[in-house]
Amino acid sequence: MFERDPHALFPHDHLMRVTLIPLIPRWITPNMVTILRMLLTPLVLFLLSAENYRIAVPLFIFLALTDAIDGSLARLRNQITDWGTFYDPVADKLLIGSVVLLVVIKHVNLLFGLLIIFIEALIILGGYIRKLRGKVSSANIFGKTKMFLQVVGVVLLLMALWLGFDLFIPMSVGTLSLAIVFAVISLFTYGL
Repeated sequence: MFERDPHALFPHDHLMRVTLIPLIPRWITPNMVTILRMLLTPLVLFLLSAENYRIAVPLFIFLALTDAIDGSLARLRNQITDWGTFYDPVADKLLIGSVVLLVVIKHVNLLFGLLIIFIEALIILGGYIRKLRGKVSSANIFGKTKMFLQVVGVVLLLMALWLGFDLFIPMSVGTLSLAIVFAVISLFTYGL
């Protein structure tokens, strides 16, 4: 439906080209960055469950940033792979989904958190079905926007817990609600 060329640059790729990407050695591949996100997600969860927000929040932000880094790295260095196209969103969903399970459900609302997880599970299922059919789709602008909003919403909630800024909680809920809208749109625009 909203097919996009996986090699086409997103707006943030132009910024990454002149900021972070030149700092990354050539031997580091986008898939290595994705694997790093997968491997460090349990550490974030452990730190959050121990309420060590001083380390957990910056680490979560770093791991969320690796989502932009691996995609930009792949597009800018022409290192796009089917493995990365499929597992990069899986790594994102592991990070966001597990933090939602741990933090949003506990500090916001059970049903709200489960709705986020349910939609993410549908997106993964759709990606898996497409993969079985021999088609690996890259993220479109709706999926990118959803991920950005989810990260902002989770960071606002984590900052509220860490620093005691209660005003951030309704801001987090509003941002995550908007992310749900974009998640539903991305679910239908990827098409099966």
